[in-house]
Amino acid sequence: MNILLLGSGGREHALAWKLAQSPRVEKLYAAPGNPGIAQSAQLVSLDATDHDAVGAFCVENAVDLVVIGPEAPLVDGLGDALRAAGFAVFGPDKAPAQLEGSKGFTKDLCARANIPTAGYVRTSSLEQARAELSKFGLPVVIKADGLAAGKGVIIAETTEQADAALGDMFGGSFGAAGAEVVLEEFMTGEEASFFALTDGKDILPFGSAQDHKCVGDGDTGPNTGGMGAYSPAKVLTPELEAEVIERIIRPTVETLRAEGMPYSGVLYAGLMLTPQGPKLIEYNARFGDPECQVLMMRLEDDLAELLLAVAQGRLAQHGPAPMTDTAALTVVMAAKGYPGAPEKGGAIGGVYADHDAQVQIFHAGTALKDGALIANGGRVLNVTALGKSIGEAQARAYAAVDAINFPTGFCRRDIGWREVERERGA
Repeated sequence: MNILLLGSGGREHALAWKLAQSPRVEKLYAAPGNPGIAQSAQLVSLDATDHDAVGAFCVENAVDLVVIGPEAPLVDGLGDALRAAGFAVFGPDKAPAQLEGSKGFTKDLCARANIPTAGYVRTSSLEQARAELSKFGLPVVIKADGLAAGKGVIIAETTEQADAALGDMFGGSFGAAGAEVVLEEFMTGEEASFFALTDGKDILPFGSAQDHKCVGDGDTGPNTGGMGAYSPAKVLTPELEAEVIERIIRPTVETLRAEGMPYSGVLYAGLMLTPQGPKLIEYNARFGDPECQVLMMRLEDDLAELLLAVAQGRLAQHGPAPMTDTAALTVVMAAKGYPGAPEKGGAIGGVYADHDAQVQIFHAGTALKDGALIANGGRVLNVTALGKSIGEAQARAYAAVDAINFPTGFCRRDIGWREVERERGA
Protein backbone atom coordinates (compact mmCIF):
# COMPACT_ATOMS: atom_id res chain seq x y z
CA MET A 1 0.00 0.00 0.00
CA ASN A 2 0.99 3.65 -0.40
CA ILE A 3 0.85 5.82 2.71
CA LEU A 4 0.99 9.57 3.24
CA LEU A 5 2.15 10.62 6.70
CA LEU A 6 1.54 14.25 7.69
CA GLY A 7 3.77 15.98 10.23
CA SER A 8 7.36 16.91 10.96
CA GLY A 9 8.14 16.09 14.58
CA GLY A 10 9.54 13.29 16.70
CA ARG A 11 6.15 11.58 16.81
CA GLU A 12 6.05 11.45 13.02
CA HIS A 13 9.64 10.17 12.80
CA ALA A 14 8.71 7.32 15.14
CA LEU A 15 5.61 6.56 13.07
CA ALA A 16 7.58 6.66 9.81
CA TRP A 17 10.27 4.40 11.28
CA LYS A 18 7.64 1.83 12.29
CA LEU A 19 5.51 2.12 9.15
CA ALA A 20 8.57 1.54 6.97
CA GLN A 21 9.06 -1.85 8.64
CA SER A 22 5.75 -3.15 7.25
CA PRO A 23 6.13 -5.54 4.28
CA ARG A 24 2.83 -4.19 2.96
CA VAL A 25 4.11 -0.64 2.49
CA GLU A 26 5.24 -0.04 -1.07
CA LYS A 27 5.67 3.71 -0.86
CA LEU A 28 5.76 5.95 2.21
CA TYR A 29 5.45 9.70 1.68
CA ALA A 30 5.85 12.29 4.44
CA ALA A 31 4.88 15.95 4.40
CA PRO A 32 6.75 18.01 5.31
CA GLY A 33 8.89 15.57 7.29
CA ASN A 34 12.38 16.24 8.62
CA PRO A 35 15.91 14.93 7.99
CA GLY A 36 15.29 11.89 10.20
CA ILE A 37 11.99 11.02 8.54
CA ALA A 38 13.77 11.24 5.18
CA GLN A 39 15.61 8.05 6.11
CA SER A 40 12.31 6.13 6.02
CA ALA A 41 10.07 8.10 3.65
CA GLN A 42 10.08 10.29 0.56
CA LEU A 43 9.59 13.87 1.69
CA VAL A 44 7.06 15.96 -0.22
CA SER A 45 6.04 19.59 0.04
CA LEU A 46 2.41 19.81 1.11
CA ASP A 47 0.50 22.31 3.21
CA ALA A 48 -1.86 20.38 5.51
CA THR A 49 -4.14 23.43 5.69
CA ASP A 50 -4.73 23.15 1.91
CA HIS A 51 -7.17 20.26 1.93
CA ASP A 52 -7.60 20.26 -1.84
CA ALA A 53 -3.85 20.04 -2.42
CA VAL A 54 -3.53 17.10 -0.02
CA GLY A 55 -6.42 15.35 -1.74
CA ALA A 56 -4.94 15.98 -5.17
CA PHE A 57 -1.61 14.50 -4.07
CA CYS A 58 -3.39 11.39 -2.80
CA VAL A 59 -5.14 10.94 -6.15
CA GLU A 60 -1.97 11.47 -8.18
CA ASN A 61 0.06 9.05 -6.08
CA ALA A 62 -2.59 6.38 -5.45
CA VAL A 63 -2.42 6.83 -1.68
CA ASP A 64 -4.25 4.09 0.21
CA LEU A 65 -3.97 5.51 3.72
CA VAL A 66 -3.39 8.98 5.15
CA VAL A 67 -1.93 9.11 8.67
CA ILE A 68 -2.42 12.53 10.28
CA GLY A 69 0.23 12.97 12.97
CA PRO A 70 -0.35 16.34 14.68
CA GLU A 71 -3.52 17.69 16.23
CA ALA A 72 -3.95 20.95 14.30
CA PRO A 73 -4.96 19.36 10.95
CA LEU A 74 -7.42 17.10 12.78
CA VAL A 75 -9.09 20.03 14.55
CA ASP A 76 -9.07 21.88 11.21
CA GLY A 77 -11.15 19.11 9.56
CA LEU A 78 -8.60 17.59 7.19
CA GLY A 79 -9.91 14.12 8.04
CA ASP A 80 -13.43 15.10 6.98
CA ALA A 81 -12.21 16.44 3.64
CA LEU A 82 -10.13 13.38 2.82
CA ARG A 83 -12.83 10.92 3.84
CA ALA A 84 -15.34 12.82 1.71
CA ALA A 85 -12.95 12.32 -1.21
CA GLY A 86 -12.90 8.57 -0.59
CA PHE A 87 -9.58 8.11 1.22
CA ALA A 88 -8.89 5.96 4.26
CA VAL A 89 -7.71 8.23 7.08
CA PHE A 90 -6.15 7.48 10.45
CA GLY A 91 -7.29 10.29 12.73
CA PRO A 92 -10.70 11.64 13.79
CA ASP A 93 -12.97 14.06 11.98
CA LYS A 94 -13.28 17.67 13.11
CA ALA A 95 -16.25 17.23 15.45
CA PRO A 96 -14.84 14.41 17.63
CA ALA A 97 -11.35 15.97 17.44
CA GLN A 98 -12.79 18.65 19.72
CA LEU A 99 -11.79 16.24 22.49
CA GLU A 100 -8.39 17.89 22.09
CA GLY A 101 -9.40 21.10 20.36
CA SER A 102 -11.61 22.28 23.23
CA LYS A 103 -11.05 21.53 26.91
CA GLY A 104 -14.60 22.67 27.59
CA PHE A 105 -16.03 20.25 25.01
CA THR A 106 -14.31 17.35 26.76
CA LYS A 107 -15.41 18.44 30.22
CA ASP A 108 -19.00 18.78 29.07
CA LEU A 109 -18.85 15.30 27.50
CA CYS A 110 -17.54 13.91 30.78
CA ALA A 111 -20.49 15.48 32.57
CA ARG A 112 -22.98 13.96 30.10
CA ALA A 113 -21.39 10.50 30.16
CA ASN A 114 -20.60 10.41 33.90
CA ILE A 115 -16.87 10.07 33.26
CA PRO A 116 -14.74 10.76 36.36
CA THR A 117 -12.81 14.02 36.04
CA ALA A 118 -12.05 17.18 38.01
CA GLY A 119 -14.80 19.66 38.81
CA TYR A 120 -14.76 22.60 36.41
CA VAL A 121 -16.29 25.83 35.15
CA ARG A 122 -16.11 27.18 31.59
CA THR A 123 -15.59 30.94 31.34
CA SER A 124 -15.65 33.30 28.37
CA SER A 125 -14.44 36.58 29.90
CA LEU A 126 -11.89 37.79 32.41
CA GLU A 127 -14.61 39.19 34.64
CA GLN A 128 -16.53 35.90 34.68
CA ALA A 129 -13.37 33.89 35.38
CA ARG A 130 -12.39 36.13 38.28
CA ALA A 131 -15.85 35.77 39.75
CA GLU A 132 -15.79 31.97 39.43
CA LEU A 133 -12.35 31.63 41.04
CA SER A 134 -13.88 31.90 44.50
CA LYS A 135 -15.58 28.52 43.93
CA PHE A 136 -12.21 26.79 43.82
CA GLY A 137 -9.59 26.21 46.48
CA LEU A 138 -5.87 26.59 45.92
CA PRO A 139 -4.01 25.45 43.98
CA VAL A 140 -6.35 25.83 41.00
CA VAL A 141 -5.83 24.62 37.45
CA ILE A 142 -6.36 27.18 34.67
CA LYS A 143 -6.52 25.94 31.07
CA ALA A 144 -6.77 27.76 27.76
CA ASP A 145 -9.71 26.08 26.04
CA GLY A 146 -8.08 25.61 22.62
CA LEU A 147 -4.84 24.22 21.21
CA ALA A 148 -1.77 25.74 22.87
CA ALA A 149 1.03 23.29 21.94
CA GLY A 150 0.91 21.65 25.35
CA LYS A 151 1.66 24.90 27.18
CA GLY A 152 -1.79 26.36 27.92
CA VAL A 153 -2.10 24.93 31.42
CA ILE A 154 -1.22 26.88 34.57
CA ILE A 155 -1.36 25.49 38.11
CA ALA A 156 -1.82 28.59 40.25
CA GLU A 157 -0.69 28.28 43.86
CA THR A 158 -1.99 31.69 44.92
CA THR A 159 -4.85 34.00 44.03
CA GLU A 160 -2.32 36.44 42.57
CA GLN A 161 -0.88 33.75 40.28
CA ALA A 162 -4.37 32.74 39.21
CA ASP A 163 -5.33 36.32 38.39
CA ALA A 164 -2.12 36.82 36.41
CA ALA A 165 -2.71 33.61 34.44
CA LEU A 166 -6.24 34.65 33.60
CA GLY A 167 -5.01 38.07 32.50
CA ASP A 168 -2.44 36.43 30.22
CA MET A 169 -4.91 34.03 28.67
CA PHE A 170 -7.71 36.50 28.05
CA GLY A 171 -5.09 39.07 27.08
CA GLY A 172 -4.00 36.99 24.10
CA SER A 173 -0.84 35.25 25.30
CA PHE A 174 -2.16 32.00 23.87
CA GLY A 175 -3.90 33.51 20.86
CA ALA A 176 -7.32 32.16 19.97
CA ALA A 177 -6.77 29.23 22.35
CA GLY A 178 -7.41 31.58 25.27
CA ALA A 179 -10.70 33.01 24.03
CA GLU A 180 -12.33 30.68 26.55
CA VAL A 181 -10.74 29.46 29.77
CA VAL A 182 -11.59 26.40 31.85
CA LEU A 183 -11.10 26.51 35.62
CA GLU A 184 -10.59 23.12 37.26
CA GLU A 185 -10.19 21.78 40.75
CA PHE A 186 -6.66 20.59 41.48
CA MET A 187 -6.40 16.80 41.64
CA THR A 188 -3.76 14.94 43.65
CA GLY A 189 -2.12 11.68 42.69
CA GLU A 190 0.31 10.38 40.09
CA GLU A 191 -0.20 11.08 36.40
CA ALA A 192 -0.11 8.42 33.70
CA SER A 193 -1.15 8.13 30.07
CA PHE A 194 -3.26 5.39 28.52
CA PHE A 195 -3.72 4.82 24.81
CA ALA A 196 -6.48 3.04 22.92
CA LEU A 197 -7.26 2.64 19.24
CA THR A 198 -10.86 2.80 18.14
CA ASP A 199 -12.74 2.76 14.85
CA GLY A 200 -15.79 4.30 16.51
CA LYS A 201 -17.20 0.92 17.55
CA ASP A 202 -14.48 -1.34 18.88
CA ILE A 203 -11.65 -0.48 21.28
CA LEU A 204 -8.12 -1.88 21.30
CA PRO A 205 -5.78 -1.09 24.24
CA PHE A 206 -2.47 0.31 22.99
CA GLY A 207 -0.20 0.64 25.99
CA SER A 208 0.65 3.11 28.72
CA ALA A 209 3.34 5.69 29.33
CA GLN A 210 4.37 8.41 31.73
CA ASP A 211 5.36 11.82 30.40
CA HIS A 212 7.50 14.53 32.01
CA LYS A 213 6.01 17.92 31.25
CA CYS A 214 8.13 20.32 33.28
CA VAL A 215 11.30 21.64 31.71
CA GLY A 216 13.60 21.02 34.68
CA ASP A 217 14.84 18.12 36.78
CA GLY A 218 12.62 17.24 39.70
CA ASP A 219 9.55 18.39 37.73
CA THR A 220 10.46 22.06 38.13
CA GLY A 221 9.98 25.03 35.82
CA PRO A 222 7.32 25.79 33.23
CA ASN A 223 5.26 23.23 31.33
CA THR A 224 6.55 22.06 27.96
CA GLY A 225 5.27 19.78 25.22
CA GLY A 226 7.10 16.99 27.06
CA MET A 227 10.76 16.47 28.00
CA GLY A 228 10.72 12.68 28.00
CA ALA A 229 8.62 9.59 28.63
CA TYR A 230 8.78 5.93 29.44
CA SER A 231 6.59 2.88 28.81
CA PRO A 232 4.99 0.92 30.30
CA ALA A 233 3.73 2.97 33.24
CA LYS A 234 3.54 0.14 35.74
CA VAL A 235 1.69 2.34 38.19
CA LEU A 236 -1.24 1.83 35.80
CA THR A 237 -1.88 -1.78 36.80
CA PRO A 238 -3.97 -4.19 34.66
CA GLU A 239 -6.85 -3.66 37.08
CA LEU A 240 -6.62 0.11 36.74
CA GLU A 241 -6.35 -0.16 32.94
CA ALA A 242 -9.57 -2.20 32.89
CA GLU A 243 -11.24 0.49 35.00
CA VAL A 244 -9.99 3.21 32.65
CA ILE A 245 -11.41 1.39 29.63
CA GLU A 246 -14.82 0.80 31.19
CA ARG A 247 -15.30 4.12 33.02
CA ILE A 248 -13.47 6.54 30.71
CA ILE A 249 -12.63 5.21 27.23
CA ARG A 250 -15.77 3.19 26.47
CA PRO A 251 -18.26 5.87 27.61
CA THR A 252 -16.37 8.40 25.47
CA VAL A 253 -16.52 6.25 22.34
CA GLU A 254 -20.14 5.26 22.87
CA THR A 255 -21.32 8.81 23.65
CA LEU A 256 -19.61 10.30 20.59
CA ARG A 257 -21.05 7.57 18.39
CA ALA A 258 -24.55 8.03 19.83
CA GLU A 259 -24.30 11.79 19.25
CA GLY A 260 -23.46 11.37 15.56
CA MET A 261 -19.73 12.05 15.66
CA PRO A 262 -18.01 8.65 15.82
CA TYR A 263 -14.35 8.79 16.79
CA SER A 264 -11.81 6.95 14.63
CA GLY A 265 -8.13 7.02 15.54
CA VAL A 266 -6.14 6.91 18.75
CA LEU A 267 -7.52 8.15 22.05
CA TYR A 268 -4.77 9.38 24.35
CA ALA A 269 -6.13 9.75 27.87
CA GLY A 270 -4.10 11.79 30.33
CA LEU A 271 -5.01 10.39 33.74
CA MET A 272 -4.66 11.30 37.39
CA LEU A 273 -4.54 8.24 39.65
CA THR A 274 -6.41 9.69 42.62
CA PRO A 275 -7.33 8.00 45.91
CA GLN A 276 -10.84 7.72 44.44
CA GLY A 277 -9.58 5.95 41.31
CA PRO A 278 -8.43 7.08 37.84
CA LYS A 279 -9.81 10.40 36.63
CA LEU A 280 -9.47 11.98 33.22
CA ILE A 281 -7.25 15.07 33.08
CA GLU A 282 -7.63 15.61 29.34
CA TYR A 283 -7.74 13.86 25.99
CA ASN A 284 -5.43 14.14 23.03
CA ALA A 285 -6.75 13.15 19.61
CA ARG A 286 -3.42 11.80 18.32
CA PHE A 287 -0.40 9.86 19.52
CA GLY A 288 1.47 11.73 22.21
CA ASP A 289 4.83 13.31 21.65
CA PRO A 290 7.15 11.95 23.07
CA GLU A 291 4.94 9.04 24.20
CA CYS A 292 4.58 7.79 20.63
CA GLN A 293 8.32 7.20 20.47
CA VAL A 294 8.36 4.72 23.36
CA LEU A 295 5.17 3.01 22.16
CA MET A 296 6.59 2.46 18.67
CA MET A 297 9.78 0.99 20.17
CA ARG A 298 7.70 -1.57 22.10
CA LEU A 299 5.09 -2.39 19.43
CA GLU A 300 5.45 -5.89 17.99
CA ASP A 301 2.71 -5.52 15.38
CA ASP A 302 2.51 -4.31 11.78
CA LEU A 303 1.64 -0.65 12.31
CA ALA A 304 0.48 -0.10 8.73
CA GLU A 305 -2.00 -3.00 8.94
CA LEU A 306 -3.21 -1.80 12.31
CA LEU A 307 -3.83 1.82 11.31
CA LEU A 308 -5.54 0.72 8.08
CA ALA A 309 -7.87 -1.54 10.08
CA VAL A 310 -8.84 1.45 12.24
CA ALA A 311 -9.37 3.67 9.19
CA GLN A 312 -11.52 1.07 7.43
CA GLY A 313 -13.71 0.33 10.46
CA ARG A 314 -12.58 -3.29 10.89
CA LEU A 315 -10.57 -3.07 14.09
CA ALA A 316 -12.42 -6.06 15.59
CA GLN A 317 -10.94 -8.29 12.88
CA HIS A 318 -7.37 -7.28 13.64
CA GLY A 319 -6.91 -8.75 17.09
CA PRO A 320 -4.64 -7.47 19.89
CA ALA A 321 -1.65 -5.19 19.32
CA PRO A 322 1.18 -6.97 21.16
CA MET A 323 3.78 -4.94 23.03
CA THR A 324 7.14 -6.32 24.08
CA ASP A 325 7.73 -6.84 27.80
CA THR A 326 10.85 -4.71 27.37
CA ALA A 327 10.73 -1.15 28.73
CA ALA A 328 11.35 1.92 26.59
CA LEU A 329 12.47 5.40 27.63
CA THR A 330 13.01 8.56 25.60
CA VAL A 331 14.94 11.70 26.52
CA VAL A 332 14.14 14.95 24.74
CA MET A 333 17.14 17.05 23.77
CA ALA A 334 15.86 20.62 23.43
CA ALA A 335 17.41 23.88 22.25
CA LYS A 336 18.43 26.36 24.94
CA GLY A 337 15.62 28.79 25.65
CA TYR A 338 12.85 26.22 25.28
CA PRO A 339 9.95 26.40 26.11
CA GLY A 340 10.36 30.14 25.55
CA ALA A 341 12.35 31.31 22.53
CA PRO A 342 14.58 28.38 21.51
CA GLU A 343 18.01 29.00 20.05
CA LYS A 344 17.86 27.72 16.48
CA GLY A 345 20.74 26.95 14.17
CA GLY A 346 22.98 25.15 16.65
CA ALA A 347 25.16 22.41 15.15
CA ILE A 348 24.48 18.80 16.11
CA GLY A 349 27.05 16.05 15.83
CA GLY A 350 27.16 12.37 16.70
CA VAL A 351 23.57 11.53 15.78
CA TYR A 352 24.65 9.07 13.11
CA ALA A 353 27.47 7.50 15.13
CA ASP A 354 27.41 3.80 16.02
CA HIS A 355 24.99 3.84 18.94
CA ASP A 356 23.79 0.83 20.91
CA ALA A 357 21.54 -1.45 18.83
CA GLN A 358 18.77 -0.88 21.39
CA VAL A 359 18.80 2.88 20.75
CA GLN A 360 16.89 4.92 18.17
CA ILE A 361 17.30 8.67 17.76
CA PHE A 362 14.18 10.33 16.45
CA HIS A 363 14.40 13.81 14.94
CA ALA A 364 11.90 16.32 16.32
CA GLY A 365 13.15 19.77 15.30
CA THR A 366 16.11 19.40 12.97
CA ALA A 367 17.12 20.73 9.56
CA LEU A 368 20.05 20.45 7.18
CA LYS A 369 22.25 23.44 6.40
CA ASP A 370 25.01 22.89 3.87
CA GLY A 371 24.67 19.19 4.53
CA ALA A 372 25.14 19.54 8.30
CA LEU A 373 22.47 18.81 10.92
CA ILE A 374 21.25 21.82 12.92
CA ALA A 375 18.58 22.58 15.50
CA ASN A 376 15.39 23.97 13.98
CA GLY A 377 12.90 23.95 16.83
CA GLY A 378 12.37 23.79 20.57
CA ARG A 379 12.43 20.03 21.01
CA VAL A 380 15.18 18.81 18.70
CA LEU A 381 15.97 15.11 19.26
CA ASN A 382 14.29 12.19 21.05
CA VAL A 383 16.93 9.75 22.22
CA THR A 384 15.04 6.51 22.81
CA ALA A 385 16.24 3.21 24.24
CA LEU A 386 14.98 -0.23 25.23
CA GLY A 387 15.93 -2.12 28.39
CA LYS A 388 14.87 -4.99 30.60
CA SER A 389 13.82 -2.37 33.14
CA ILE A 390 13.16 1.36 33.10
CA GLY A 391 16.49 1.82 34.86
CA GLU A 392 18.36 -0.08 32.15
CA ALA A 393 16.56 1.83 29.39
CA GLN A 394 17.35 5.09 31.18
CA ALA A 395 21.06 4.30 31.43
CA ARG A 396 21.19 3.29 27.77
CA ALA A 397 19.36 6.44 26.64
CA TYR A 398 21.61 8.80 28.61
CA ALA A 399 24.73 7.03 27.34
CA ALA A 400 23.51 7.84 23.82
CA VAL A 401 22.67 11.43 24.85
CA ASP A 402 26.21 11.89 26.13
CA ALA A 403 27.62 10.68 22.80
CA ILE A 404 25.79 13.48 20.92
CA ASN A 405 27.55 16.82 20.46
CA PHE A 406 24.86 19.51 20.78
CA PRO A 407 26.43 22.54 22.55
CA THR A 408 23.30 24.69 22.28
CA GLY A 409 21.05 21.95 23.58
CA PHE A 410 20.01 20.61 26.97
CA CYS A 411 17.91 17.85 28.48
CA ARG A 412 16.49 16.70 31.77
CA ARG A 413 18.71 14.14 33.49
CA ASP A 414 15.98 12.40 35.48
CA ILE A 415 13.51 11.01 32.94
CA GLY A 416 11.81 7.95 34.45
CA TRP A 417 12.83 8.85 37.99
CA ARG A 418 9.61 7.67 39.65
CA GLU A 419 9.77 4.20 38.17
CA VAL A 420 13.53 3.92 38.69
CA GLU A 421 13.01 4.68 42.39
CA ARG A 422 10.27 2.04 42.55
CA GLU A 423 12.54 -0.50 40.86
CA ARG A 424 15.35 0.22 43.32
CA GLY A 425 12.98 -0.18 46.25
CA ALA A 426 11.58 -3.47 44.98
